[in-house]
Amino acid sequence: MKNNDRESLLNCSFAKVQKIVSGKWNMLIIYLLSKGTLRFGELHRSLPTMTQATLSKQLKMLEEYGIINRYVYNQIPPKVEYSLTEIGQKFLPVLKELEKWSNEYEEYENNK
Repeated sequence: MKNNDRESLLNCSFAKVQKIVSGKWNMLIIYLLSKGTLRFGELHRSLPTMTQATLSKQLKMLEEYGIINRYVYNQIPPKVEYSLTEIGQKFLPVLKELEKWSNEYEEYENNK
C-alpha cells in the first residue's frame, strides 16, 4: 500500500468514527448517557467490571472528542455530571442501527 493510500485510509470517515468508538467501553458509555445525565458514580455502578481509572480515561477521551459534556458543580464534595453533547446525540441513530444489526447477527448465528 502506498503512503498516500495509507494516509487517505487513516483520514477517511470510517477511521474517524473508529477512533471515537474504539475504546472498549465508549459505546456503552454513550448508550448509558443517551438515557440522561449521569454522575460518575452512577456510570461506574452501571459498568461494574470497569475500573474507576478506566472510566475516567474513557470519559476524558469522549469529552476531548466533543461527544460528552462534563459539568462540575462548585460545591464540596465535588459533584460532576456527564451528558451527551449535540453531536453525541446525533450518534444515537447509529447506535440504534448497530443494535438492530446485532440482533440480526445473533439470529444469523443461531440459525447456522
